[in-house]
Amino acid sequence: MRGRRRARVARATSIALCLLVALTACTGVPTAPGPAAPTHTAGTGTPSTSAGSAGDVALAPTGTPKTVLDHLHAPWSVVLLADSSALIDDRDSGRVIERTRDGATHPVGAVPGVVHSGEGGLLGLAVQSAQSPHYLYAYLTAAKDNRVVRMPLSGAPGHRTLGAPQPLVTGIPKGVFHNGGRLAFGPDGMLYITTGDGTQTSNAQNLKSLGGKILRVTPTGDVPKDNPFPGSPVYSYGHRNPQGLAWDSTGRLWASEFGQDTWDELNIIRPGADYGWPVVEGIAHDHRFVDPVVQWHTDEASPSGIAIVGDTIFMAALRGERLWVIHPSPDGHAVQTKAYYDGEYGRLRLVVAAGRDTLWVVTNNTDGRGSPKPGDDRILQVRIGPVS
Repeated sequence: MRGRRRARVARATSIALCLLVALTACTGVPTAPGPAAPTHTAGTGTPSTSAGSAGDVALAPTGTPKTVLDHLHAPWSVVLLADSSALIDDRDSGRVIERTRDGATHPVGAVPGVVHSGEGGLLGLAVQSAQSPHYLYAYLTAAKDNRVVRMPLSGAPGHRTLGAPQPLVTGIPKGVFHNGGRLAFGPDGMLYITTGDGTQTSNAQNLKSLGGKILRVTPTGDVPKDNPFPGSPVYSYGHRNPQGLAWDSTGRLWASEFGQDTWDELNIIRPGADYGWPVVEGIAHDHRFVDPVVQWHTDEASPSGIAIVGDTIFMAALRGERLWVIHPSPDGHAVQTKAYYDGEYGRLRLVVAAGRDTLWVVTNNTDGRGSPKPGDDRILQVRIGPVS
């Protein structure tokens, strides 16, 4: 991921393809990946908003974003709790703060063992259940590796504290760049983890390495019995630096991924699938790998966090400095992409669904690569509604 601020405004190249690869659970390391899916050019029409379930309704931002919290430093992740409190981390210091429903903030604690360097530090946060957040899960860069820990989360809103961390997954390759770091609990109750290649590109294709992967573990860090590679937390591989995870209304897992020099990606993730890095970047039409659903030039995206409301995908762009909105058809074709707030708020790190009509969008201008404005960094509240 390159961090220089782009000076030109360009329209994204978005290419959609039909992903019809059916990947089943493996009994060992695959030796012959399945065929690639045929490709299709994205349409230009607006998806229907009248038929089907709420997931079929195309959504888009409306109105002017409102700042709900400002003067943050290098925020990376936000967790919304059932009582409308939010936990926000500081990548560089390893601190976590809480914003309560009335907008007040207070320190929750610092995560022990965080070692910040480059893109490393305190990255993704997650809670297992918004109804009973007994543990806060965190992805952090430590002295020798990246790792996932969980900490008891105690106290009432406005008075929460963190307990001692319990390591769940260790030995994830670290680097100054490409650390991955997103955490998310899936509809199956499992914890999904994105890891980068740590700038060692060979990690991505090496199934014995935890780098360049999407991992899947139980809430206690064990390997689920139905993972594609027995005894391994690896769920998919061939990734460079994925940082966005979200599920649509049908249970499909989507992930955004930083490219090298040419193409950033949005993928549907299949268990056991190989996404091609470092052999290919973007759509390659190579039968050995699964192609992305959509690709963008790196100066138009450099995507980090994503959120899905219904079946509309919202993707934050760092170098691209915009919010991408993707409307996929029911079979997974990306039929329309559109950018919002191009250059208005600088680098965007994360999008969080805060209800069916609200997003929280997190800026990232104080991480050493942006141009901070007064009050940065901030969390913006964005209203969304049906596309007319």
